[in-house]
Amino acid sequence: MAVDRVEKRLRKVASALDEAGIKYAVIGGNAVAAWVARVDPSATRSTKDVDLLVEANDIDRITQVFEGINFTREEVMGLTLFIDPDEPSVRSAVHLIWANQPVRPDYKYPAPSVDDVQRDPQGFCVLDLPALVRMKLTSHRDIDRVHIRDLLSVGLIDQFTRESLPKELQDRLTSIEEAIED
Repeated sequence: MAVDRVEKRLRKVASALDEAGIKYAVIGGNAVAAWVARVDPSATRSTKDVDLLVEANDIDRITQVFEGINFTREEVMGLTLFIDPDEPSVRSAVHLIWANQPVRPDYKYPAPSVDDVQRDPQGFCVLDLPALVRMKLTSHRDIDRVHIRDLLSVGLIDQFTRESLPKELQDRLTSIEEAIED
């Protein structure tokens, strides 16, 4: 049931942004699941929240759109969140990440552009695979490494994606691959 609520929330906000003509990309666990599902739907993982990559200068329009679907804007620990009235929790909120800016001040590489997207077969804009892999390897948290393993397990990280990465991120990818083999 929780998975259905997250999917419903994702579709609702994506549809509202599409209707308003605001560029976005689904990122995070939902983007990984969308990519993995193209190869093996049974290999997807669920996530509690919806992460979106957006342009920072669109925040006023995004706020207006989300308030129009009864979401409430909150700023929590430097993050802009929108709380779903049907599940009013920070954990299940819609989290915004600013395009072309570092997600955290200590990150060496900025988040991708909202132009690095593909329309998912389910209808929403999802970050393209090389950009998603770059984001996951830049963050390099436990969950990000799990997501990279998921993408590897279904054969989605190819030579093109690997070669698109800076050397430091290629090394991180190699270390995740080596840990799988152990």
